[in-house]
Amino acid sequence: MKTLCPVILCGGSGTRLWPLSRRLYPKQFMDLAGRTLFGNTVARAGSLPQCGTMFISCHEDHRFFAAAELQRLGVDARIVLEPLSRNTGPAIALAAFAACAEHQDPLLLVLPSDHTVEPLDAFTKAVAEACITAESGYLVTFGIVPQGPETGFGYIKQGEPLSSGYVVERFVEKPDEGRARAMLNEGGFFWNSGMFVFKASVYLEELQKLAPSMYEACFAAWEGKKLDLDFIRVGAEAFAAAPSVSIDTAVMEHTARAAMIPLSAFWSDLGSWEAFHDAGSKDRAENCCVGDIVAQDSHGCYLHSTGRLVAAIGVSNLVLVETPDAVLVADRACSQDVKKIVEHLHLAGRTEKDTHLRVFRPWGNYEVLAAGEGFQVKRIVVSPGSLLSLQLHHHRAEHWVVVSGTARVTLGEQALLLSEDQSTYIPLGTVHRLENPGRIPLVIIEIQTGRYLGEDDIVRLDDTYGRGIGKGV
Repeated sequence: MKTLCPVILCGGSGTRLWPLSRRLYPKQFMDLAGRTLFGNTVARAGSLPQCGTMFISCHEDHRFFAAAELQRLGVDARIVLEPLSRNTGPAIALAAFAACAEHQDPLLLVLPSDHTVEPLDAFTKAVAEACITAESGYLVTFGIVPQGPETGFGYIKQGEPLSSGYVVERFVEKPDEGRARAMLNEGGFFWNSGMFVFKASVYLEELQKLAPSMYEACFAAWEGKKLDLDFIRVGAEAFAAAPSVSIDTAVMEHTARAAMIPLSAFWSDLGSWEAFHDAGSKDRAENCCVGDIVAQDSHGCYLHSTGRLVAAIGVSNLVLVETPDAVLVADRACSQDVKKIVEHLHLAGRTEKDTHLRVFRPWGNYEVLAAGEGFQVKRIVVSPGSLLSLQLHHHRAEHWVVVSGTARVTLGEQALLLSEDQSTYIPLGTVHRLENPGRIPLVIIEIQTGRYLGEDDIVRLDDTYGRGIGKGV
């Protein structure tokens, strides 16, 4: 059998999972009790006996989330960066070019990073069957045996049987409930999982035939690639010319080589809080409770706290999600409509659409603790061995107090080493840098003072993480 290379797609934004999922902290990287959906998917793919080199297709804004999770899991993978979102068709094309550069026409196992599939042995068996069919030149997708008339998924109609699996007769867009029930009564319909197995060459051949402009743009982008630390950056201008189209629309709905393997397992794309309720552990009253929750006389709720105590009394079928800067309350039946709130925030220019109070950076994270006229207080955490950019500010001064760990500080021409309870002052306009030379996280409190405290008041003079020199965040 050919080498099987997992391709993990993690370019989505998860707008229906606001306020936990944000544009710069999407659902696949959310901390869910010490785990992430991305990490679960990587582990699932890595457990396959025939697993070869793994490829991660990732938006460049999220590259350090992916790299940190891979490091935590001890997984070596190639991270291909998308300079902008162009849907799954182009993302898979880049991964196919990358895989062919390392292997002789490998099989690709394409997996969204935010799905859950249980049990593992059912998934493993289905992948093995899909590999046999893909070796024959088919583009294989997985059809989930439906558990009910779901209106949030597309469907696949099975056609003639193959030695393993079936030819795909047709794809069906997300139906209304009446149509979904009719398809289940007719039989032979499966949920469209968005997971695939095929030869890299077969996908590229079909893409070139069925969506030539996408193929040409992706080929040019791949030809313009360069390495940046552990990341593969493709040509941004060329990639921008690729149509933003899914693999289903670009290829699967038009190719004569589509096949399907049935997968009888619990599967969810976890695309809404309703899906999280269905997939989560529940109490006797069918409440799914995450975090510090007290629920009395309540039934069928999804209750999620990230820090504060959340109490629910006498409510049913609600979604309540608490974060430090936003709280969502919704009827479970309306959980698909959360994206409308995100659209409203976008039109209103609200930052809650994009970021949490805790903002992640490649060196660690910071959290705004207090802010007012002319001042701002942050808690900054720098990962062991990491450092911020060499920078200066035109509009603010800063005072740093070390809470724990060791700080190496560049302050103009000086080099300081500060430990717990020690501090330093950075005058306005002074070149400075913060570094953690130790083995534990460095935690400091930063007090900013000045007439303007925006994140764009940074003039970057040097940076380890390839974020560019000059004004930036």
